[in-house]
Amino acid sequence: MTDIVDHHKLFIGGRWVEPTGDDTIEVVSPVTEQIVGRVPHATPEDVDRAVAAARTAFDHGPWPRMTMAERIAVVTRIKDTVAARHQELAELITLQNGSPMLFAVRGQALSTVGVLAMTLAAAAQFEEEHERQGTGGPVLVRREAVGVVAAITPWNVPQLTIGAKLAPALLAGCSVVLKPSPETPLDANWLAGVCAEAGLPEGVLSVLPAGRETGAHLVAHPGIDKVAFTGSVAAGKAIMAAAAQNLTRVSLELGGKSAAIVLDDADLAVAVPAIVGGTCAANSGQACVALTRVLVPASRYDEVAGALTAAFGGLKVGDPADPATVVGPMVTKKQQERNLDYIRIGQEEGAKVLTGGGVPAGLTTGWYVEPTLFGDVTNDMRIAREEIFGPVVCLIRYETEDEAVALANASEFGLSGAVFTADTERGTEVARRVRTGTVTVNGFRLDLAAPFGGYKNSGIGREFGPEGLSAYFEYKSVNLPA
Repeated sequence: MTDIVDHHKLFIGGRWVEPTGDDTIEVVSPVTEQIVGRVPHATPEDVDRAVAAARTAFDHGPWPRMTMAERIAVVTRIKDTVAARHQELAELITLQNGSPMLFAVRGQALSTVGVLAMTLAAAAQFEEEHERQGTGGPVLVRREAVGVVAAITPWNVPQLTIGAKLAPALLAGCSVVLKPSPETPLDANWLAGVCAEAGLPEGVLSVLPAGRETGAHLVAHPGIDKVAFTGSVAAGKAIMAAAAQNLTRVSLELGGKSAAIVLDDADLAVAVPAIVGGTCAANSGQACVALTRVLVPASRYDEVAGALTAAFGGLKVGDPADPATVVGPMVTKKQQERNLDYIRIGQEEGAKVLTGGGVPAGLTTGWYVEPTLFGDVTNDMRIAREEIFGPVVCLIRYETEDEAVALANASEFGLSGAVFTADTERGTEVARRVRTGTVTVNGFRLDLAAPFGGYKNSGIGREFGPEGLSAYFEYKSVNLPA
């Protein structure tokens, strides 16, 4: 894709229409620093149009009144089209955010197919209502669609995070107003076309690429019944505060500073590739679930540090379109500068750069950062406490297993994590003690069939699987005559 991808209209209520404003969003390649796409910038007035269409579709349209089987048929067509065109989708995402092609195919496009498939599987087993015996007679307990959903998604894994919201919302019978990140609007418009072709009824979906002002108007809109958001903690708090004014339901998937606990009996042939895969190779480190704190027993610190230094130092950094590239650019210059600032802060705090630490030699165009491993890190340093969102990883020593668990839990976040050990039962017991939403024993995995979300500042609610589908329903109790 070398030509500029140019959109002149907005997808509102299932139709491509003229925007109310004149502003455009220019999509800039993080590789070439050149414009690769343009879309209209949605205005608050466009939000009002989209919410009105969604409200009409939900309150009076056919979509929420269809059977689950009928909705499954439409969403299956969406899933099948995304699967058939997944390479095209992966290339579009790489064009926008610089995701390395290997990750763009597997972690972006095919993961989107996966979340659609797993949500469809959950919907096929869904029980709309059941009768139970109450204290005064029989009760019919129903689950009904929550209503109009505002879905706000980030730039790092745009389609996966859209799929995690759109699939359950649609299958529940909701209508959706989607606001993608201004860094990655092209794939959202691409998906709008796919949904229209699949036969999604008028009004059920709108796509509004925009920045914060328009997003704030959407979140605070009285016509919205639920906000589903993935992004930063600061933005999540602002959304929650705005939604509270209307008692709008919220689900928030926020940041992380996840710990990989390497126990004293761990096999480094297993642990090192998994840690690399869960850090620098995970979308160039731009992943909320990244294992950015590696907790190592003091007795094996030098061994682990040496193995990870060699692994990080051998990663290919460069053009994300090259299938051999493991680490691509940061999505924006601002994100590159953020990473480089934290690398400086880490050194000022007394941590030691074991490998990396700057901009890769020869890559003066594009927003690249070397895979960087810090040693001699303590858990009170900023680089160990704050989310950097890039290929920057901290090594932290511990003496006992209890101390390792305490260090893992000594964070305002609780999204992901891992435990490495030769004893799976021991690893599972340690995983049970870590206060985080997902923990993998001897690996790094985000399972699309299991509930995903965080403790503490990592968010509220869960996505994926039956639990993610349930988040788009309200319960109703119908008390029947005794």
